[in-house]
Amino acid sequence: MRYSHDFIVIGSGIAGLTYALKISEFGSVALIAKDALDEGATRYAQGGIASVMADDDSSDLHVSDTLESGRGLCKEDVVRCIIKEGPAHVRDLIDLGARFNRNPDDSFALGQEGGHSKRRILHAGDLTGLEIESTLIRAVRSKPNIEIFTHHTVVDFITRANLDPTIAPGEKDDEVLGLYALSEETGDVSVFVGKATLLATGGAGKVYLYTSNPDTASGDGVAIAWRAGVRIANMEFFQFHPTCLYHPQAKSFLISEAVRGEGAVLLLKNGKPFMEDYHPLGCLAPRDVVARAIDYEMKKSGDDCVYLDVTHLEGYRTRECFPNIYKTCLQFGFDMTKEPLPVVPAAHYMCGGVVVDLSGQTSLGRLFASGEVCYSGLHGANRLASNSLLEGLVLSHRAAVKARELAKPSARLEQLQKAIPAWDSGHAVDSDELVIVSHNWDEIRRLMWNYVGIVRTDKRLSRAKRRIDLLMEEITEYYWNFKITRNTLELRNIAVAAQLIIACALKRKESRGLHYNLDYPQLQEGPAIDTFVQEVRARVINQPEQKEDTVKAQKN
Repeated sequence: MRYSHDFIVIGSGIAGLTYALKISEFGSVALIAKDALDEGATRYAQGGIASVMADDDSSDLHVSDTLESGRGLCKEDVVRCIIKEGPAHVRDLIDLGARFNRNPDDSFALGQEGGHSKRRILHAGDLTGLEIESTLIRAVRSKPNIEIFTHHTVVDFITRANLDPTIAPGEKDDEVLGLYALSEETGDVSVFVGKATLLATGGAGKVYLYTSNPDTASGDGVAIAWRAGVRIANMEFFQFHPTCLYHPQAKSFLISEAVRGEGAVLLLKNGKPFMEDYHPLGCLAPRDVVARAIDYEMKKSGDDCVYLDVTHLEGYRTRECFPNIYKTCLQFGFDMTKEPLPVVPAAHYMCGGVVVDLSGQTSLGRLFASGEVCYSGLHGANRLASNSLLEGLVLSHRAAVKARELAKPSARLEQLQKAIPAWDSGHAVDSDELVIVSHNWDEIRRLMWNYVGIVRTDKRLSRAKRRIDLLMEEITEYYWNFKITRNTLELRNIAVAAQLIIACALKRKESRGLHYNLDYPQLQEGPAIDTFVQEVRARVINQPEQKEDTVKAQKN
């Protein structure tokens, strides 16, 4: 099949849905979702969305908190822009029907989370993400010019460099013409073409053995962008949420930072509080500090977890403030109103990603990015809690304003798109060795957890690089020999994401924010520096003549 729309959106979280709504005013939209429309990280966001909505708060305070959390790598102009414009876009959500908790006087019942100096977290109970996702989906479904394609996995972008050998990939004249996408339901690969494409695929938490992320978070966006020659930055900064429920069947169920915002205390097995030994803010310290403290205490004691105690709150308040967390913990045998919860850190948020400017424009023509997949400079080396949803709202709006300039007809673009070939599987056959996929998937996640986790060393990173390079060779051979499936595409992408994280981590000879290396425990002298990676060779997308390169990183 071949589909032609004015705009293509990849991803159906807050970033993708917001952009689809905005850009649908200027043309037809293809909205591509890898799973069900509502499946993704936004749906599972518990804590809320950070925005200045109270009289005792200010943009300057929110900016200061964000810069402090980002450990010198935030771009201040980006931080100020997103935080200043955020409240207006939050009100847009409210106008669409999103309902956030309010006080009896109708003011917002704002929460507080780690690193915030004020109560500024809007929330809908402890299901804020679900409320936002549902609101945006209702609005998207009401737009007749938005065509929705669920259970479609993007294989790769199609760029001018793929069709014209005189164009260097990712350079000035290169641009996205369209993409190939696999339908999970039919097994067919279709061509999608458009005048502008937004990448909003979320993060890559599934690269780690333990993660709070949904199964869709397999690094697809950053991997397909890198293969197209797009500039990527700061992949070494992967945030580990400090408090996920420790239970074999819980799949790292996240215990929101808002629980600590209401006074919950982290305890050792013997009941001793410990966070005051690590930071003046104690349990409300930034996430990188809390996660490292828990990791250190667990390694020192040999215990499998620490404990989060909220029993000081009256039971009705806990059930009222955190109904979903309370109910879920109860299903696993824990009554948080009566006993501390066992918790461990788990991979949570990718702070690096596809480099974008304040309009969401990437280094590749006609390609924009928003949400967790991108690196705008808002989060720096460590994301401040609940800033992610805000970034998705603001950046997607700004991307839509910029992308609408591309809506006018272009005979040159149409001619290029007509030259895009249909997908050709060549000599690939159906796989009879699916165990290879599951085995390699498991090995990547374990090596990343053990060698590229909360605390790193150069020795561990070098071991991880050698192993991931070998695994990439096996995965590439498998990819070309067998017909593609969602599982093989996700495996290929998670391997690329792992390579990018390792390459960036090896280049950073310091400890900053979420990247902590025992060999370099101090900050480097001089200004903070981003770590960039970029693939610089054109690729044949659906023919096996060219294999994947190992990733090389450089600092600029």
